[in-house]
Amino acid sequence: MIIVHHLNNSRSQRILWLLEELGLPYEIKKYQRDPKTMLAPPELKAVHPLGKSPVVSDGDTVVAESGAIVEYLIERYGNGRFVPAAGTPEKLKYTFFLHFAEGSAMSPLLMKLVFDRIENGPMPFFAKPIARTIARKVKETLVNPNIKSQLDYLESELATRDWFAGNELTGADIQMSFPLEAAASRAGLGAQYPRLTSFLARIHARPAYARALERGGKYDYAR
Repeated sequence: MIIVHHLNNSRSQRILWLLEELGLPYEIKKYQRDPKTMLAPPELKAVHPLGKSPVVSDGDTVVAESGAIVEYLIERYGNGRFVPAAGTPEKLKYTFFLHFAEGSAMSPLLMKLVFDRIENGPMPFFAKPIARTIARKVKETLVNPNIKSQLDYLESELATRDWFAGNELTGADIQMSFPLEAAASRAGLGAQYPRLTSFLARIHARPAYARALERGGKYDYAR
């Protein structure tokens, strides 16, 4: 039996979605973030040394990292679904976006989260002006321009197709769902990006996505 070690409001939600799309039976072991630090609980280290989610147990096999889990599940259980044919331009796009999601797209979004917290979080009164000035400057000169550049690029990629790797849903779209949901939640992805907002609407309307939400519990990015 596949077991998903699932952290609330995390990347592991897209693994539940993939399993629902594949129609596979699975169990969920749920973990809650620390309400102050928002970090994963230490119990996850008993599953994988990094102590992060998602992690999937499949018999004696333990797989961490979203992209690796997506590849593993599709390769083992997909029967040719959710991955383009080898050697095609679509397969190259698939591989690119499977890695782009975490290798590029998430970096500035995480930086924005950190600097937003620095700018708005509690701190000694004498440090506030300096810390907030630095946080704003980093966001203005580095973080926000990088996010805009990436969203502009992703919007252009969907100019001629509905999905990132071609005309059908693939694992690349499942992998890309989290950075785009995060961008819509906290980084300005809105009506100015009609193709990306349409992409999010399409995935949120899928029955498998709804079933994954029902099983996974509260997920603030599904808006």
